[in-house]
Amino acid sequence: MNQTIRIGIVGAGANTVERHIPEFKRLDGVEIVSVCNRSRASSERVAHRFGIPNIYNHWAELVKAADTNAIVIGTWPYLHAPVTLAALAAGKHVLCEARMAMDVDEARAMLKAAEAHPDQVTQLVPSPFTLHVDRTIRHLENQDFLGKILAIEVRSFTGAFLDRDAPLSWRQNAELSGINMLTLGIWYEALMRWAGEAVSVTSFGKTVVGRRQHPENHRMVEIAHPDHLTVVATMASGAQATFVLSNIAGLTPTNEVTLYGDHGTVHFTGGILYAGKKGDDALAEVAIAPEDAIGWRVEEEFVNAVRGVEPVTRTTFADGVEYMEFTQAAWRSLQTGQTITLPLE
Repeated sequence: MNQTIRIGIVGAGANTVERHIPEFKRLDGVEIVSVCNRSRASSERVAHRFGIPNIYNHWAELVKAADTNAIVIGTWPYLHAPVTLAALAAGKHVLCEARMAMDVDEARAMLKAAEAHPDQVTQLVPSPFTLHVDRTIRHLENQDFLGKILAIEVRSFTGAFLDRDAPLSWRQNAELSGINMLTLGIWYEALMRWAGEAVSVTSFGKTVVGRRQHPENHRMVEIAHPDHLTVVATMASGAQATFVLSNIAGLTPTNEVTLYGDHGTVHFTGGILYAGKKGDDALAEVAIAPEDAIGWRVEEEFVNAVRGVEPVTRTTFADGVEYMEFTQAAWRSLQTGQTITLPLE
């Protein structure tokens, strides 16, 4: 199918402007024909910068308009489900920014709608940090390099010290982000590619600053999202996975993941993959074969899926429901102090 793919943009935030729009514009047979951002002025800036001909004042008008056959959703999670459901009902393909939804109920509704429209492509923007090493890690696993995975450690820090006076960010605002906490869902999504799914979750968290000022209306907002979060999960494989995530741990490495097996260890940090086997003196850097270093190709995959060239693999709506279930379980555990069993009922 070589039809021209005519894209409407709902929400033109940083990732959309820096990644999605430029990548789509590089692809043949793709036109970005409309945009609706949070304000008319910001929509006009994006339209002028990228030569987008049509501006809409409300996302619903853009979705219903006959000038598009695909919708890219670049908003915060609070609009992901409403726009997705409207776009599918209007017969449009959907590429939705991560995190998938505000909570697991919304995510399930999105998947149900996608399944009811099998001729329309639905895709989530994937967790990006490990795309270039995912295939190599799977090769190591298939070669039994690790043996049985016994334990997994994920550390995700901003590297910044606590700023008590900073305004409320969208990630801390439950009205915009729902139950998505720090980078938990992002790293669990990546981990699922190598280690499968969790069967139970226990969370411990600390919110250091309980109220922050809203940057637009200046009202003080109560914050339920943790500044520092530890999640201990039992994986279906029997491995124990520990996630430690923080926006208050200053001068720390930002992202590290380690898989500990009974034959070997794999460690990912600073964008580099290291590995070592029992008997080695130390971990050594793993060379990534060019054909395995796939990296970012979200827009290309979406366009190819619409044209029937390849299926969506990074990331499907079904995968999104899985990581939203994990995130919801971690949220429930944090609120109740209980261990939560997966899958959720």
